[in-house]
Amino acid sequence: MFENLSDRIEGAIHRLSGRSSITDINIADAVKDIRKALVEADVNYKIAKRFTDKVKADAMGEKVIKALEPGQAMVKIVRDNMAELMGGTASEIVEGSGLQTILMAGLQGSGKTTFTAKLGNRLKAKKGRKVMLVAADVHRPAAIDQLQTLGESIGVEVFAMPESKDPVYITKQAQVKAKAEGFNYLMIDTAGRLAIDEVMMDEIRAIHDAVSPQETLFVVDAMTGQDAVNTAKAFHEVLDLSGVVLTKLDGDTRGGAALSIRSVVDVPIKFIGTGEKMEALDVFHPERMADRILGMGDVLTLVEKAQEQFDEAAARKVSKRIATNTFGFDDFLDQIRQMKKMGNMKDMMGMIPGMGKAMKGVDIPDDAFVSIEAIIQSMTPAERRDAKLINGSRRSRIAMGSGTSVVEVNKLLKQFSGMSKMMKMMQGKGGKAAMMQMMKGR
Repeated sequence: MFENLSDRIEGAIHRLSGRSSITDINIADAVKDIRKALVEADVNYKIAKRFTDKVKADAMGEKVIKALEPGQAMVKIVRDNMAELMGGTASEIVEGSGLQTILMAGLQGSGKTTFTAKLGNRLKAKKGRKVMLVAADVHRPAAIDQLQTLGESIGVEVFAMPESKDPVYITKQAQVKAKAEGFNYLMIDTAGRLAIDEVMMDEIRAIHDAVSPQETLFVVDAMTGQDAVNTAKAFHEVLDLSGVVLTKLDGDTRGGAALSIRSVVDVPIKFIGTGEKMEALDVFHPERMADRILGMGDVLTLVEKAQEQFDEAAARKVSKRIATNTFGFDDFLDQIRQMKKMGNMKDMMGMIPGMGKAMKGVDIPDDAFVSIEAIIQSMTPAERRDAKLINGSRRSRIAMGSGTSVVEVNKLLKQFSGMSKMMKMMQGKGGKAAMMQMMKGR
């Protein structure tokens, strides 16, 4: 995400590399380039100018120590101001006693229905909350079916009244039921339109007044850029929004909405959608997003995603297998499946410092591991336990059974051997330190 913006800002800061100090002269061009990059990323010009004026003021007031390059100082200044522009700190859903009602608002196609299910899944799976979803979009028949299908897939109850065309009545009935049955969260999916209109605003206002939600979230497609900011402002004037959700942030996003929506609407961005899967929903951390935009990676989010899939008992089992040199393809397959649960592979790689630029133009499809899984599943139990058994004839059989080639089977065997050696090294005394040193040297 934000590849072009990252490149442009990095280029602007690079102009200061090798300088002994930051001055009016050498900062002027850098700031001008940053402002131009922001405007091209669909950030409002006034916001972009206010941002770069603050960056310039901070840079000129910065006492750069001799050991610090001006370019490095500039990165920190831009990073801190960018994080502040996007809200400064993360802001999650309110917690409270009794039923918490959350109302979703936004235009048609913004991803409201999918987000409603994703947030319900998050609250259920990570917080252990009892959640009810409400299908209150009476204008798009497929919306009810879609929410019911999603609710069933995540094991969350969906309240729907297909025979009713009154969203206010539907939501009030849902709220009564949710309170009576001890639900923690009631999440209302409302109708959208292709553009803001009076009928739409009257309807969403009536629903809001009827259920008095603790949270009113504006769900917006991040790829719509500055239009998203203007739409959010219009909704905020009617509903008094409590937060914004940016969806489709895994697409070709310029960054304008993420960078400027907080300044215009003055409510926090609470979540970002990063894919189609129900797990592809992250809390928005302004400082981490600033790091990613500046090519510094996002190790904290990567670690959190890994911890979510981390199975301590399984990890001990794998560690023991590595130590006894019995780590096999079944173990390898388990590791792959855990990695897949973490999200889009390219997005994960982009969270590693320095990898974002290296991954530019590289496409890692969601089915990248399909052939590997097919190869492993075409092996016999004995072959999965001991790769040394796999001779030429076995390789041909495995390739035929998996619908791949002998070349692909050989490649996997070579990769598995190399990975096994690396993992063995990690188990040894000082192994982790040696591996970290090796990675730094790359």
